[in-house]
Amino acid sequence: MSLEVIHLTKKFGEQTALNDINISIKKNEIIGLLGPNGAGKSTLMKSIVGVLKIDEGEIHFNGKNITQNETETKKNIGFLPENNPLYLEMYVKEYLQFIANIHKIPASRVDEVIELVGITPEKSKKIGQLSKGYKQRVGLAQAILHQPDLLILDEPTNGLDPNQILEIRNVIREIGQEKTVILSTHIMQEVEALCSRVILIHQGTILQDSPIDAFKGKYESLEEAFASYTS
Repeated sequence: MSLEVIHLTKKFGEQTALNDINISIKKNEIIGLLGPNGAGKSTLMKSIVGVLKIDEGEIHFNGKNITQNETETKKNIGFLPENNPLYLEMYVKEYLQFIANIHKIPASRVDEVIELVGITPEKSKKIGQLSKGYKQRVGLAQAILHQPDLLILDEPTNGLDPNQILEIRNVIREIGQEKTVILSTHIMQEVEALCSRVILIHQGTILQDSPIDAFKGKYESLEEAFASYTS
């Protein structure tokens, strides 16, 4: 797996959301994507997965330009956006089977993923009946169903209770042993628990891209380091 973001710039009218972003990822790891609200994190993630059109620069995934190989790229990337769009009137297993059919995946993989993310007791319920925690699990299940090389998660534990957070983290940790995960979060304990590398974006520019220990550096905590870098 390799991902290269090369001189990526994205503007919305007069506002520059991303300014000359360069990132290189070449191995399986869990990367924490950090930044204040409005820093450009979601814009970067949506650019990588092909939701947003690239204005300037290039993104290469597994050696291929994602703009020129859009369908092939999307087959190998899983994405859980922050708002987790789901079909609330569909039943859990029905929805995941629908996603599997799009990817031409055998039904056995649906049962495997249902077990992996811990939604077996809920698989016959309508998605709209689920708690937020279980909806997040369904969203995570659709993102990993096709066994992508790269998994991008935007605030995956947002709004979950402490037990649900630990369970989702365990799933992410297990996936990160075989796949590359880019994880956007404001929860520093999550970064410390899961990530080996941190990319910090502020005002559309990368301020830090380093192993987690180097990011923390002289500071007593990740929160303190984050506040210092972005103040």
